[in-house]
Amino acid sequence: MIRVLLADDQHLVRQGIRSLLDLVPDIEVAGEAPDGEAALAAIAELRPDVVLLDVRMPRMDGIEVLRRLAADGSAPAVLVLTTFDDDEAMFACIRAGARGFLLKDVTLEDLAEAIRTVAGGGELIRPALTARVRDGLERAPCRFPALDPPDPLTERERAVLRLLAAGCSNREIAGALHLAIGTVKNHISSVLSKLGVRDRTRAVLRAFELRVLQ
Repeated sequence: MIRVLLADDQHLVRQGIRSLLDLVPDIEVAGEAPDGEAALAAIAELRPDVVLLDVRMPRMDGIEVLRRLAADGSAPAVLVLTTFDDDEAMFACIRAGARGFLLKDVTLEDLAEAIRTVAGGGELIRPALTARVRDGLERAPCRFPALDPPDPLTERERAVLRLLAAGCSNREIAGALHLAIGTVKNHISSVLSKLGVRDRTRAVLRAFELRVLQ
């Protein structure tokens, strides 16, 4: 059972998401929080596997919650709920450690799959978001520290990177490229090393910044 905390200042949003997730047998809503401070307290008390976190909340916004959690090695996976009306906030969340993003009108199927993905250690940037990511990087580069220019990626590494940008899990990448999961992990490690980043989300963002992905 995957335990989820809902952190959003809108009661109707929390109620709607809870009602949806009650229909999913392997996901349980462990609690709710109406603001950032309450979210941190609930995370410490309930120890959820995944937090669905709104960006704009009273007392403490989602970005600051992520920053507070970054120092905690046992912090849960965080999916940010966003309407994409603030690109700077979106990139700040990525840099602060968000595992991915969801639109608030996400379908139940996509919501459940996203929760499973991050609970299993994956990260989520759906294809519909990549254009926004690319456009945002053109306006406000993330400037991740890395060798400049980085070592070139192999064709196989580029293929893996494109599937990462599509939000695919290691298993999905292995199936698409007919590789063993261990081989996929090795390719991902090589991509992270060459791009000078520490996780999959930043690898995709760095690739767009360097125009490795178009």
